Amino acid sequence: MDGALTGNTTPGEVEYGPTVRHDWSRDEIAALFAAPFNDLLYQAQSVHRQYFDPNEVQISTLLSIKTGGCPEDCGYCPQAARYDTGVEAEKLMSVDAVVAEAARAKTAGASRFCMGAAWRNPKDHDLDKVCDMVREVRNLGLETCVTLGMLRDHQAQRLSDAGLDYYNHNLDTAPEFYGDIISTRTYQDRLDTLGHVRDAGINVCCGGIVGMGESRAERVGLLHQLATLPDHPESVPINMLVRVAGTPLASEDDLDPFEFVRTIAVARILMPHSMVRLSAGRETMDDAVQALCFLAGANSIFYGEKLLTTPNPGASHDQKLFDRLGISAMD
Repeated sequence: MDGALTGNTTPGEVEYGPTVRHDWSRDEIAALFAAPFNDLLYQAQSVHRQYFDPNEVQISTLLSIKTGGCPEDCGYCPQAARYDTGVEAEKLMSVDAVVAEAARAKTAGASRFCMGAAWRNPKDHDLDKVCDMVREVRNLGLETCVTLGMLRDHQAQRLSDAGLDYYNHNLDTAPEFYGDIISTRTYQDRLDTLGHVRDAGINVCCGGIVGMGESRAERVGLLHQLATLPDHPESVPINMLVRVAGTPLASEDDLDPFEFVRTIAVARILMPHSMVRLSAGRETMDDAVQALCFLAGANSIFYGEKLLTTPNPGASHDQKLFDRLGISAMD
């Protein structure tokens, strides 16, 4: 088998072999979304078990190292300076303060420490301190990830030289819906940054946000973009919109939770080697929905009570859920 749709499959069903595909069509992805829910989860869990322990989840912690004041107009983001969300602009944290937070995260069970700064793109002098953070956090024995906005090629290389493991830069949504959410940077800007990160030898963390008013076809479009990249992202965060008062998307309707689970499942099928991260929005999900996401192939979460500026379930709640489900943290 080569991972292609076969004549012996029902609509939306896929047989998998050793080859990971990068040539998915939108019609194939749409067929997966349209499959009966139980069939889709069965396929996703079957694929998941080929590549991962189904009862292990990676624990990451995300820290805002520079909060607020961003000049971008991302319609979902409380850190955009143009929106009145109550988030005040702050300076870049000190290296010592970040390392102390990383040490606490490791004690709480995190294996990856992610650092986010609300910049359109970092200035070269900003990278001096960020590179120091990367080195010191790695010295604690943690994987490192940063999200700093757009990067130029030499900036990606500096981060690589500092030992950065992952760079996060989400596509957010499908190309055809992107202009409804963001106008201050283009889709190609995002793809260019991903290319610079790859060329520098850094692992890619790239996913998107659902529940922003997009159609299912546009959710298909997001996953199509990710699954047809020359290399699949090593980490694929799937975020549920967190509605924040003062942002343009504050009154957006709730997404059907089963549709969110379908998105997780399709991502797992399309990108079987990737860590699929159940990211923002968990605070509004009940335990049953989160359990379905793990069944659908999610195998990474953010641990801690805050994701940059939005709420997240407490670590103790997550541990209780893991205990109930028989899930353990990856080393």
